[in-house]
Amino acid sequence: MRRSAKPFITLLALITLVAGPAWPQQAGPADRPGQRQDQTDRASARGIFTLIPADTTTQHVLKAPSGDLPYTATAGTLDLFGQDGDRSAKIFYTAYVAKSPTYSPSERARPITFAFNGGPGAASAYLHLGLVGPKILEFGENGNDGTMPVLKDNPESWLAFTDLVLIDPVGTGWSRAANDDAAKSFYGVRQDADSLSTAIALYVQKNNRLDAHKYLLGESYGGFRAAKVAASLKNTQGILISSIIMLSPLVEGKFLANSDDPLSAALQLPSLAAAKLEHENQFTPEKLADAERFAMSDYLVGLSGAAPFGQAAETFYDRVAGLTGIPKNIVAQTRGFVGDVYAKQMGGRGKIVSPYDAAYAVPDAYPEATYNRNDDPILEGYTRAYGAAFVAYARNELGFASDMTYNLLNEDVNRRWEWNGSRGGDSRSLASVSTDIRDLLSVIPSFKLLIAHGYSDALTPYGASRYVIDHLPAELAAGRTWLKLYGGGHMFYTKPQSRLSFAKDIRGFYEGNLPN
Repeated sequence: MRRSAKPFITLLALITLVAGPAWPQQAGPADRPGQRQDQTDRASARGIFTLIPADTTTQHVLKAPSGDLPYTATAGTLDLFGQDGDRSAKIFYTAYVAKSPTYSPSERARPITFAFNGGPGAASAYLHLGLVGPKILEFGENGNDGTMPVLKDNPESWLAFTDLVLIDPVGTGWSRAANDDAAKSFYGVRQDADSLSTAIALYVQKNNRLDAHKYLLGESYGGFRAAKVAASLKNTQGILISSIIMLSPLVEGKFLANSDDPLSAALQLPSLAAAKLEHENQFTPEKLADAERFAMSDYLVGLSGAAPFGQAAETFYDRVAGLTGIPKNIVAQTRGFVGDVYAKQMGGRGKIVSPYDAAYAVPDAYPEATYNRNDDPILEGYTRAYGAAFVAYARNELGFASDMTYNLLNEDVNRRWEWNGSRGGDSRSLASVSTDIRDLLSVIPSFKLLIAHGYSDALTPYGASRYVIDHLPAELAAGRTWLKLYGGGHMFYTKPQSRLSFAKDIRGFYEGNLPN
């Protein structure tokens, strides 16, 4: 995200509680310093874990278009242990399993999908109440009011065709490490993938689901995470994933809001063009295709070479301004690199647009500022309601009542994240899952990948995912990889029609009716 001093995240944090304070015990005369520290760590672990309730199991019925579907919901935790045998973390999850009067071997083979959000530092409440779960959170008549959200039955719940396990990585939701020192071993690309693959393996073995097709679903960094978890499951647990569904994913860090790189800018431009068309109610795939051709031809060439001048400059800047709605003089000032100015310039005078959906504009809180100071209207607006809504849902309908706050997104996790052996946003540019995707396609002949994006997502633009898919070896990609696009932005499924279209497509994907 190209905003002042704010990390790339998928959701905003509620009040966070990463780990409880250490509760030291009084040292006896024979205690050595190492023993005292060990006692402190153990006391801290006992303290934080006592705030997490016991697992709960409840019975429900999904009112689906195809008829009533009884299911069992489990809200609980999976324990992770260190080499010393002590519990190092508890990972919170919510599982939904469709049931019938008798549990048959064929029912055991029903697909099961493990889902997580991104951040890093985001809990699963967003996908849970926004897309796949049996309940959906609605934000008022216009879909953007989080002051009085309403939780309703979700007729498009994925439970109709797959069992679901929604997982909160350590430091998010109600998942906690034993103490702050232990948390360090979870806050990184490899560590995170290994801990989640362990949690998935534990769930599979405890619930006898080895013979089920196993899918991974991840949004934003969660898409990146899904590829890493699939590799870890294969390499450390001997579990092979059937398919991955990535929503608005980070695939290549070098393409993420890298506004001074010609290729990154070219991959982002069609999303900005889609936003302008959508804002003007002029969107058609044909008009967008024209912007896509320009982006990867004259625009990319124009940015890569010396600054244009004369009539060539006039023509070039006119075209970029026409596609994006950014004033021509601003386009000229940036030499056509508009990634740092579109938020302040695309919405019109006194407006600001969100990188999560560049078609969504609100009044700018700081119109006198020359740079974007505004809170993000989607990230820091109505989507905050997912956290409190999930707490109420878990307490009132799942019977899971915790005295610990629920971390919708933990910004401390994001700040401390280890990308490639180092921490901080700069190292994120080296992050990549292209090789993981290639390896999975190569060694698992039945493996499939579906990537879904909203057209007007300027944060993780669909052009970057298309570029990665287009550069896969044809022998791997043909008939096994798909890019699907929908109206809306990063969280395109908050739009009812896009959610409905996506649900129809994804059901076909699970049932073998593969996308065009």
